[in-house]
Amino acid sequence: MDLELRDQLYAQAKEWVLAAGKQIRNKINDPLVIDTKSNPNDLVTTMDKETEAFFATEIKNKYPDHFILSEEGFGDDLKTLDGTVWIIDPIDGTMNFVHQKRNFAISIGIYQDGVGEIGLIYDVMSDILYHAKRNEGAYKDKEKLAPLKSDVKLEQSILSLNHFWLCENRLVDERVMQGLVKKVRGTRTYGSAALEFAYVAEGILDGYLTMTLSPWDVAAGMVIVNEVGGVTGNIDGEALNMLKRNSVFTCNPVIQKDIIDDYFVKGKK
Repeated sequence: MDLELRDQLYAQAKEWVLAAGKQIRNKINDPLVIDTKSNPNDLVTTMDKETEAFFATEIKNKYPDHFILSEEGFGDDLKTLDGTVWIIDPIDGTMNFVHQKRNFAISIGIYQDGVGEIGLIYDVMSDILYHAKRNEGAYKDKEKLAPLKSDVKLEQSILSLNHFWLCENRLVDERVMQGLVKKVRGTRTYGSAALEFAYVAEGILDGYLTMTLSPWDVAAGMVIVNEVGGVTGNIDGEALNMLKRNSVFTCNPVIQKDIIDDYFVKGKK
């Protein structure tokens, strides 16, 4: 992507993200219409839909040749990531939004021919923006994030895990995963994949593991994590398919191989 164009897209995306976040804060205590999607815990609200509609309208008006891959139905039906694609989660952490009114984020990744060029994760209620442009470093507001530490040991690591790894599934043996929990220093769960990616980039988490995420959950975070030397793949260490749901492991690369070899691969035997 042309650098001048990227800078222009970044500035415009940032302006829209901050505007959308302000609108959410202004309406945070308004009555909500809450529906469910794939299951009773897969929530969607009027605010999710209104926020995505805002982005879709602005993008299509200003950049009619760009594409949108998004969660709530305002995007395009894409078979490839050719061209310029905005990958949008209007409210990542909808359950937190509904129950806590905090710990949720707007997540936007801008990809050019499948390459992540721009990532924006906005912690709306804390008014904190994590952001990155490819090969230009990652930032928390105006503070440049440091490269991830190279001397992290697995037993000193903090991992973010959600409860789904406890359930029976085809990907891992939950007993093996219990061994991982016992091995590391501690585990956390925040309920927003975007924020968990941001915390890995910030170095306050050493890794984030989940059994299944959609492209809009990870697109922005991958760009940001990459810029501090982190790695993201599935639990086999393979690249994510950005048009499908994936298992996801984003982490400090120092611990990636040990966890994949000793726990994910072992858990399949």
